[in-house]
Amino acid sequence: MTIIKRLESSARMSQAVIANGFVFLAGQVAPDTSADVQGQTAQVLAEIDRLLAAAGSSKEFILSATIYLADISTFADMNKSWEAWVHPVAKPARATLQALLVAPEYRVEIQVTALVAG
Repeated sequence: MTIIKRLESSARMSQAVIANGFVFLAGQVAPDTSADVQGQTAQVLAEIDRLLAAAGSSKEFILSATIYLADISTFADMNKSWEAWVHPVAKPARATLQALLVAPEYRVEIQVTALVAG
């Protein structure tokens, strides 16, 4: 029997779902939207760290990441925060694309899938 655990659920969604040894995070956005893309990315990565820890995982167990940028011209600035954060030897598969995000003040949204730590 598969056991599914949902973290921080609301009427619409869960921020994390744990099933069969995997952690699936919802797309994360920055709480302080006044920051530039580099600052928002740092905030999002901190949220990812927090949610992964709550799910029994951490960034070195991330398998894949999808990054949505409101403006692809900010790719290099987003990468400054990403490269400072990503695990040096456990880099996930990653895709980055430009997308119309849910609100214009959001500059970046990141969704990850990870393994539950051993």
